[in-house]
Amino acid sequence: MLLIRNARIINAAGEVPGLKDILIEDGKVTRIGQGLTGAGSVVIDAAGKAVLPGFIDLHVHLREPGREDKETIASGSRAAVKGGFTSIFAMPNTKPAMDTAQVVQFVFDQAKKVGLVNVYPVGAITKNRGGEQLTEMMDLKRAGCLAVTDDGNAVMNAGLMRRALEYARMAELLVMQHCQDPTLTGAGVMNESLVCTKLGLKGDPTVAETVIVARDIELAHYLGAAVHFMHISTARSVELIRRAKNEGLKVTAEAAPHHFSLTDEAVKGFDTATKVAPPLRSARDVAAIKEGLKDGTIDCIATDHAPHTQEDKELDFDAAPPGLIGLETAFGLVMKELVIPGILTLPQAVDKLSAAPARIIGLTGKGVIAEGRDADIVIMDLEKEWLVRRDDFVSKSKNSPFIGWILKGCVDTTICGGKVVYQDVH
Repeated sequence: MLLIRNARIINAAGEVPGLKDILIEDGKVTRIGQGLTGAGSVVIDAAGKAVLPGFIDLHVHLREPGREDKETIASGSRAAVKGGFTSIFAMPNTKPAMDTAQVVQFVFDQAKKVGLVNVYPVGAITKNRGGEQLTEMMDLKRAGCLAVTDDGNAVMNAGLMRRALEYARMAELLVMQHCQDPTLTGAGVMNESLVCTKLGLKGDPTVAETVIVARDIELAHYLGAAVHFMHISTARSVELIRRAKNEGLKVTAEAAPHHFSLTDEAVKGFDTATKVAPPLRSARDVAAIKEGLKDGTIDCIATDHAPHTQEDKELDFDAAPPGLIGLETAFGLVMKELVIPGILTLPQAVDKLSAAPARIIGLTGKGVIAEGRDADIVIMDLEKEWLVRRDDFVSKSKNSPFIGWILKGCVDTTICGGKVVYQDVH
C-alpha cells in the first residue's frame, strides 16, 4: 500500500479543492480524502507540490529491437518515468518492424521485464512499413496493439490508406498518420524558408505536410473513419484540422514540444539536434501550433522522442538522421512555453499530457486521479528550476537542442501501477 499525504490534486477537469490524501492499493486509487490511514503503507508527503495524473505519450521511439545502440526499452523507460510519463506508445520503425504479432509480443515481454512504465507497441500499417501491403491488423489487435502507423513514412497510396482506415475500424485500431509527402520533401533537411536559403540547406516545404493532412481529412469524411495526425508543425495544417473538427469529423492531432518551442532560426548553429522530421518551422507556424493547443484543435502533446547515437548525429547536417530526445524535457517545455505565458492553464496542460491521449487511444482507467482508477501519478515541484545538462539525461542518447536551457517544473516522484518508479534525488 502507498499513501500520498497533503496532495494538491490537479486533473484536466480542474484542481480538487483542498489538500487530500490518496490511498493506493493493488495498483489502484482506492480512497481520496482527508486524514486517511493505511496500516503498513509507505507514506509520501506531497506538501508544497502538485499531484497530477501520470503523463501519456502517444509517440515514442524506443529503437528496440534492432538499434539498441540508440535506445533500449529499459533506457527509454527510465527516461519516461524521469519525465513523469507512466504510459508510452512505441513506434514500429524498429528492425524488424513491428508488423507482426511476434514482434509486438517481444516488446510487451521486454517492457514487462523492465517493469517501470506501461509500454504499448504500435503496429505498422503496412508490411515492413513499405507502403505496399497491409499488415494483418486483426493479429496486431489480438497481440495487444491499440493503434497502427507507418511513422517515419506517410502511407502515400490513397487507395491503400482508404483500406487501412476501413480495416482498422473493423479491428478497433486507431490509425496514426505521419504527414510528410516524400515527393515534395525531396532532399529537404529543414524548413523551406529564407533561413534555409541563407544557410545553403535544402528546404522541406510546409505543403509536404498539408497535402497529406488534407487528403486524409477527405478520406475520414468519406468513410466516417477516425484518423490521428502526428507531430503537426504548420499553420495550414492547424487550419485544416480546425475546419475538419468544426464539420464533426473524427480527426485528432498531436504537437511535439520542439514544434512549439523552437523555430527554424534554431538551425543557424547547424546543431544536428535541431534536425527533425517534420522540420522546425517559422515563427508564424509556432504561433499557430500554440493557438491550436489553446483552442483544442490540437488535442494532445506527444514528444516524438527520437534517440540517435552521437556518431550518427555528428555527421554533416545533410547526412545526419532527423530526431531529438524529448521525454525528460517535455513538462519543463510545456511550463515554459505554454503554462507560464498563460496559453494553457495547468489543468489544460494536464489534459494535453494525460486525459486527452487516454481518450484518443482508448486507455480506460488512466489520465485522471480518481477513486477506482489506475494509480499512475506524477508528483511535480512546479516552482523548481533546473538546468538541462547533457550528463543528466538517462536516455541512452543525448541528442537534445535544449541542453543549457533553464526550465521550471521538475518531476519529484513518478508512480506507475501503484509502484514508485522514480524519485528525484537532487
